Amino acid sequence: MTGSAKATVFIDNQRVIVTEYRFAPGENTGWHRHGHDYVVVPLMDGKVKLLTKDGESFAEMKKGAPYFRKEGVEHDVINANEGEYAFIEIELK
Repeated sequence: MTGSAKATVFIDNQRVIVTEYRFAPGENTGWHRHGHDYVVVPLMDGKVKLLTKDGESFAEMKKGAPYFRKEGVEHDVINANEGEYAFIEIELK
């Protein structure tokens, strides 16, 4: 990923990759394809803009409410809030 969000990898072993993403308003992850199933845990309430090959959409995120996605998702994730936004991503190898 080559976006402007700050990515901090906390764990990268044979079973999982755990990364925190922190975004200033308008910052993004960069276009990427998920090579593993993954879980995202929002660290605060907020909204992200998702750019996909089908267009753009918005997702409301709730602090501590995780969600799961299958391998193969392709998108760019953009902070659509007026302040900083952050989440933890857990990739399952």
